[in-house]
Amino acid sequence: MNPVKRTLLIAPVLLSCVGCDQVTKNIARHGLANSEPIAFLNNIFRLQYAENPGAFLSLGAGSPENIRFWVFTFFTGIFLACMLVYLLVSPNNSKVKMISLSLVVGGGIGNLIDRIFNDGCVIDFMNIGIGSLRTGVFNVADIAISFGVVWLFAISFKASKKKPAL
Repeated sequence: MNPVKRTLLIAPVLLSCVGCDQVTKNIARHGLANSEPIAFLNNIFRLQYAENPGAFLSLGAGSPENIRFWVFTFFTGIFLACMLVYLLVSPNNSKVKMISLSLVVGGGIGNLIDRIFNDGCVIDFMNIGIGSLRTGVFNVADIAISFGVVWLFAISFKASKKKPAL
């Protein structure tokens, strides 16, 4: 696939991931920050504002601030830039792989924007569960990243099933 077609495939995914993520986080910041959680579907789905200084499920949240900056902002930014360059220049990726990687990069950029402009914290605001069995609080970027990673694993699994055993 030529570079223009690759860019036309990747750009809308990136822009929609980052755009939807930032718009929903802005709504959460203004509508949920100082309120009690809002429950839907008999408390299966909840909207509740949280600022996460760590990674997925607050991993690393208790680390010193300078360590969190280097790991979650600086190195993550470098990693996302490298993934974006890979997406733009690698001619041998399938469309499905490019879209799934774009979801990961788009979600990562959405969370990176938060870290840069929100004192190293990511805004989370959704929670799903039944009773005490609940997910961590997450956001649209986390959904994009998770979906992209699961899709990549599915692609890899499907490709490995097609290869003949040695």
